[in-house]
Amino acid sequence: MSRAKLSVVIIAFNESENIADCLQSVKWADEIIVVDSGSTDGTVEMARAAGASVISTDWPGYGVQKNRAIAYATGDWILSLDADERVTPALRLEIESVLDHPATPVQAFELPRLSSFCGHWMRHGGWWPDHVARLFRAGSARFSDAIVHEHLVVEGRLGRLREPLLHYTYRTLEQALFKMDNYSTLGALKMYNAGRRTTPRKAISRGISTFFKCYFLQLGFLDGWAGLVFANYRAQGFYYRYLKLWKLGCVSALATDSGNTRPVLPNPGPLIVRARPLARDLRTVDQQSPHSGLAKSSDQVV
Repeated sequence: MSRAKLSVVIIAFNESENIADCLQSVKWADEIIVVDSGSTDGTVEMARAAGASVISTDWPGYGVQKNRAIAYATGDWILSLDADERVTPALRLEIESVLDHPATPVQAFELPRLSSFCGHWMRHGGWWPDHVARLFRAGSARFSDAIVHEHLVVEGRLGRLREPLLHYTYRTLEQALFKMDNYSTLGALKMYNAGRRTTPRKAISRGISTFFKCYFLQLGFLDGWAGLVFANYRAQGFYYRYLKLWKLGCVSALATDSGNTRPVLPNPGPLIVRARPLARDLRTVDQQSPHSGLAKSSDQVV
């Protein structure tokens, strides 16, 4: 029986620091598709030079963009990656074993993801093993439409591979802090749109409980100083997410009291270009369409 065909799909925006190594790690695949949302740093040129098919498009959100990429794939199986992820030689062999057995009843596979935090591979604190469903049979799965932290929705049986997918998520502390600010804003927007509300007291308690869980219950202290920094990082991320959610609720209440309709939140663009402070978002929530985006360049990722 012949080996099934594999398509690798990647969404990207200004990923010149990552795209070459990512594509190099999957150069053995039958097809590589990069869906780019307006990169200006050479990402598109680098992807094409590596042999990938590049589709340029706008930015509709994480889940929707990944589903767009899936729609372009022609393989029997699809591997969805982020540009800051790498497939190791050992993981390649395990994936090829799946392709060599196309009659398997499993429709999708979770991969254990090993993430790097400021140069340290994190094996505790809730980050390992971080199982993510990324390899799936064509037509059997799609991503949720969440604006952040999208996940794969699978129809059928889900299996697990053993070899890790490497994730170079935060190379420096500065990058980690920048992403925390952006992800906490995206998380607050997501919860607000879902009808969630909170208070400053709950924001504080959530931050404290997150640190305790990450550092003690999930054994983050075994990662040394990196575990301590990471637990504090996680705690602050949750604290600011809930504090921003509270702020959004205050703005909504003020708008209602003034006779305006309930404010509509904008659809955030790529994480890497989302540099606007929350205050500016809050001043404009009642003036933008949910599909207007935050910037032209927004047409993004733990």
